[in-house]
Amino acid sequence: MTGVSVVVPTLGRPSLTALLTALAAGTPAAMPVEYLVVDDRADADGELPIPPGIEVKVLTGRAAGPAAARNVGWQAASHEWVAFLDDDVLPDTDWLARLHADLGTAAAHVGGVQGNLRVPLPADRRPTDWERVTAGLADGAWITADMAYRRSALEATGGFDERLPRAFREDAELAHRVRAGGYELVKGARTVTHPVRPEDRWVSVRTQRGNADDALLRHLYGPGWRTALEVPPGRRPRHVAVTAAAALAGASAVTAALTRRRGWAVAAAAATALWAAGTAEFAAARIAPGPRDAREVGTMLLTSAVIPPVATVHWLRGWVRWRGSRPVEPQR
Repeated sequence: MTGVSVVVPTLGRPSLTALLTALAAGTPAAMPVEYLVVDDRADADGELPIPPGIEVKVLTGRAAGPAAARNVGWQAASHEWVAFLDDDVLPDTDWLARLHADLGTAAAHVGGVQGNLRVPLPADRRPTDWERVTAGLADGAWITADMAYRRSALEATGGFDERLPRAFREDAELAHRVRAGGYELVKGARTVTHPVRPEDRWVSVRTQRGNADDALLRHLYGPGWRTALEVPPGRRPRHVAVTAAAALAGASAVTAALTRRRGWAVAAAAATALWAAGTAEFAAARIAPGPRDAREVGTMLLTSAVIPPVATVHWLRGWVRWRGSRPVEPQR
């Protein structure tokens, strides 16, 4: 029977207990499996909430993000197959049995097998922007919320790129290198549930830090990086245009006040109109599919004005930082 090491990087969220409890309840005694939890807390104050009934080996991470934590996990794994789970998913009761079936039937040239992701959404209203973002994970290619790789494939490609410190793009980038190394990736039959994590109204602004990671991928793989990594199109060109309009409006308004020339005032008005139109289009695109209550509409209006410049600044920061970067090298 195929042996598997299950690796779970964690920041100690309460959801870890539910995940491990579900794994313990669904583990047939005869199946060769080990559970490796990577404690990636920056301040590891106290023990992790490991429930009774499951044998877990806790490894210490470097608080350098999920890519680095997963590398710690698979490098300590005892089995050829390594299954990665996020600490906020809930496996179905037959998850492990289906995992073994997925891996046991994988041909020798298959380097990875992805599980299925279910994101429950409210039945009595339209989903919020954050809920829709989370639901988009269900359609993601090769995401490590539930993704198993051969250890040999990870060794041959060097594992996860630790320059990608967020749970964002690091799984797609690894999948690209594994396929480039001659392995095939396939979909399996197992399923986990990914609940929508509660967040405040500014979460969409904080996630714009991922634009710095996109800049790294652009350096590594060129203009076609989204196609190569199976990443859907983004709004960066529009964000840059809206940000440029805002900057031009401000500069023109200041110049108009200093010089008292009508041409600069006209330029400021035109640039302001472009900024307003771009911001309104972005907000409308986010409001239309949502619940349209007062809080959600207010949040979309506020964050739609803030996101374009924040996204642009993070992209520029990443572009400068990662100049001359090269892809991860295979382990020797």
